[in-house]
Amino acid sequence: MSEWQLAETFRSTSGGVRWASLGQPGQNPVVLLHGTPFSSYVWRAVARALARSHQVFVWDMPGYGASEKSAGQDVSLAAQGRVFSELLAHWDLEEPLVVAHDFGGAVSLRAHLLHGARFRALALVDPVALAPWGSPFFRLVGEHHDVFEQLPPALHQALVREYVSSASSPGLHPAVLDRLVRPWLGDLGRAAFYRQIAQADQFYTDEVQGRYGEINFPTLVCWGEDDTWIPATKGRELAALIPGARFEPIAGAGHLVQEDAPAELTAVLTAFLQQPR
Repeated sequence: MSEWQLAETFRSTSGGVRWASLGQPGQNPVVLLHGTPFSSYVWRAVARALARSHQVFVWDMPGYGASEKSAGQDVSLAAQGRVFSELLAHWDLEEPLVVAHDFGGAVSLRAHLLHGARFRALALVDPVALAPWGSPFFRLVGEHHDVFEQLPPALHQALVREYVSSASSPGLHPAVLDRLVRPWLGDLGRAAFYRQIAQADQFYTDEVQGRYGEINFPTLVCWGEDDTWIPATKGRELAALIPGARFEPIAGAGHLVQEDAPAELTAVLTAFLQQPR
């Protein structure tokens, strides 16, 4: 399993953010946003493929992956949307292409609609964008995060592994599953895992859902047809709310389309991102 390293650090208003850039500077910039409870690692194959023709920026959100995790840290959607806008300014990207998965979809939408971030085009992959959201398990943990945080390490690890595994339709390679679970282990990781669920609130998408009709750049909505976290019907509903948006189902993929069907997703994204604007 090839390693994935984010060598750069940006000091955001919510803590240190680890990031990296792939591809030649000067090529069309594209920024990839991950979801929860994941990290930029899920984009590794797609990022390397896109880097043949783009400068690709990847980052771990505060509280996720290799980025800073700390007690009392604000890792809410409100904070992440603000941090994304800060990063775009740090990278001096005025109008990049953006590809966002899950929670990252809401982050990109908030950055545009509330913080004025401008995108050349936006591809949303199984995003958290429409009410209601949050599985029964997610809501249970959010309501009792202080209790779950006291689980013995072995039980906590088993819970996280089962949760992450359920995002894939065909199943994750054991090494990939290990890599996705690793940031949430240990005292620091365990606290961060329950912190990000405790701070998840549908209010943050309710705040922008009524404004999706204002989006005026090319938008693609991709969805794993076998997604059990957020059904594909939500994707069709979202695409209908965004003027001119195209819906693209991905057969055989669950919520983690990047892991389940990386070649198919890369082909769809490459065709979309290379269209004349």
